[in-house]
Amino acid sequence: MAGFRALGLDPWLASQAEQLGLSRPTPVQEACIPPALQEFLSHRSALCELKATSHKVAKKQRFAALAKFKSSVFKILIATDVAARGLDIPTVQVVINHNTPGLPKIYIHRVGRTARAGRHGIAITLVTQYDIHLIHAVEEQIKMKLQEFSTEEQKVLKILTQVNVVRRECEIRLEATDFDEKKEINKRKQMILEGKDPDLEMQRKAELAKIKKKKLKFQSQVHQTLQERQQKQLQQKLRKQARRKKQKQAK
Repeated sequence: MAGFRALGLDPWLASQAEQLGLSRPTPVQEACIPPALQEFLSHRSALCELKATSHKVAKKQRFAALAKFKSSVFKILIATDVAARGLDIPTVQVVINHNTPGLPKIYIHRVGRTARAGRHGIAITLVTQYDIHLIHAVEEQIKMKLQEFSTEEQKVLKILTQVNVVRRECEIRLEATDFDEKKEINKRKQMILEGKDPDLEMQRKAELAKIKKKKLKFQSQVHQTLQERQQKQLQQKLRKQARRKKQKQAK
């Protein structure tokens, strides 16, 4: 019987299965995993013609990605708010907001990338229960009620494994490119552009963290003291009740 890796399963997922004590797949898993992976890879290959752009990508690379997207070489463009305004690409048919914009004007700029020059377009925003107030703010700004599209849990669960596999692969690639270090460098650059001293800002954050830690420690001590006091009062009350009971019995 072949192992999970021999069936083509991602090494990380295979190791997770091994940690759970699943060293070898069952006959049913052997029959189901390869065709499921094949279907997943076929869907994945259809999405290969995409490009990402953000402020962390060099300006030259951003322009090249946008030019290829505009000329339909790339079918999908994944972007941060760096692409939310100033882009006139008439052929954009759909805009998907991965998160709900914090400000209505950002939402307007994002969805404004579609339906250019009188054309039709669709804007879809992924909303959680914590984003309802943001949606209400958008609706108030645009004077329009947004249409709700409910999701079917079973359909979402079908692609959940695929999403987790791709997510893990992306995390591994980011780790290989020193993403966290580059992110920190970009943060420092942004602070300098805003006229802030990165070292002073780091110092300020560290001091705030210390204050927060002391505050939490103090709150914990107060809570513990109150609990101890309540416990003592309860014990005293119980002792008094016991004495009264004895006095009654003695009479």
